[in-house]
Amino acid sequence: MRRLLPISLLLLAGAAVADEPALRPSARLLFAQPELQQPGACVMYREGGAGWVVTEPVFWLKGTVLASEIRSRRFEVCPEVPGKTVERYTREEFNRLAAARPCVSRADLVREEAVGVVRLRVDRWETPWGKRAANAYRLYQGHFLDKKLSQGLELEIEADLLGACRS
Repeated sequence: MRRLLPISLLLLAGAAVADEPALRPSARLLFAQPELQQPGACVMYREGGAGWVVTEPVFWLKGTVLASEIRSRRFEVCPEVPGKTVERYTREEFNRLAAARPCVSRADLVREEAVGVVRLRVDRWETPWGKRAANAYRLYQGHFLDKKLSQGLELEIEADLLGACRS
């Protein structure tokens, strides 16, 4: 009987955890990098910089953490535009896809997961203005997706998309 008690407790604990949504990297990041969740901390969102020989410019958004939390989010099927690849999406079509990410490719993969979200106040930014960036970046022509950037604007961004500010 003494041996059955620990095994029973482990089985019950496993069943309880199985009902909880899986932790996304963004949720785990809040535990691994606690500085990202401290109100007043400086965080950055960066895009670009790809390439081996000639690198693309790096675009960024810098902000101050207001709050962070882990919340459950349902991952739905990614929105698609029939007959178009992402490279041919309009800015509005790209924004809809980027806002839905992370998303899943098929209906049988729809699920709940725990995500780490950081609410930040925008301080400064540098965004691309070239037309080719319209369907490549969340930052574009003074916007983060469809929100016009301004000092003091509050945004919620998944924690794994952010990093600590460089000095």
